[in-house]
Amino acid sequence: MRRPSARPNRPSPSPPTTTQTAPTTRPFDAPAARRLRAALGMAPEHVAHGMRVSYGHPHITPDHVMAWERGAAAPTDSELTALAGVLWCSPAELIGTPRTLREHRITRCLAPEDVARAVGHDVQAYLRMEETDSWRGTERQAAALADLLGLGLPDFVTVTGRNARLGDLLRSAATTRWQAYVRPVAKLVPLDRRFLEQALQGLHEDYQGHMATTLSWGGGSGDAGDAGQDFLDRIVEHFWTKLQDDTDAETG
Repeated sequence: MRRPSARPNRPSPSPPTTTQTAPTTRPFDAPAARRLRAALGMAPEHVAHGMRVSYGHPHITPDHVMAWERGAAAPTDSELTALAGVLWCSPAELIGTPRTLREHRITRCLAPEDVARAVGHDVQAYLRMEETDSWRGTERQAAALADLLGLGLPDFVTVTGRNARLGDLLRSAATTRWQAYVRPVAKLVPLDRRFLEQALQGLHEDYQGHMATTLSWGGGSGDAGDAGQDFLDRIVEHFWTKLQDDTDAETG
């Protein structure tokens, strides 16, 4: 497994209608699509024509392209791949930061069959994991998934469904005895124990110090509580930052 990074590592549908124009939650980068098209000197009509003729999407019209560029709709997986082909770019350039298993796969231009075969899963079982955002596999399969998709540790923990559990453990480590949480965290984050100990101790000290400083400035317990809760709400982010700083110091 690669060392962690605090910068984790993006039937045929009918033309857009009023029921399809709500903003999408998919991380499609609408401004990037518009910018890439303009740089090629193409109109939406040219993009739609290319997707129809060269990539087998006969239903695509200029209205689809303009809806995508406005952020009112988002292309499907196959449409995204075709759009990237027409715009001479990779799918990764047309999506924001990938968050889910499916988005990481698309960013790597991989078919579900490719991932399922590489990690040793049945294709239908793998597709169910994508649909439900829940990874099911052995540690060996998880390691193969991370290597195939180029996942850093933050993304690996997220796509394998460990983020919520990690957050719970880190909050407990920061507010109680951090030493008791080294082993449980190690089961979720496959790193050298020394780095985990340093990170958990650092989180504990930061949280306690933050609370003490807030009170010493004359704020009431309510102010300290608010400041402490804000720290705990972002505990996973603080954890990755601590790990990144510690490993950078070790290798630098």
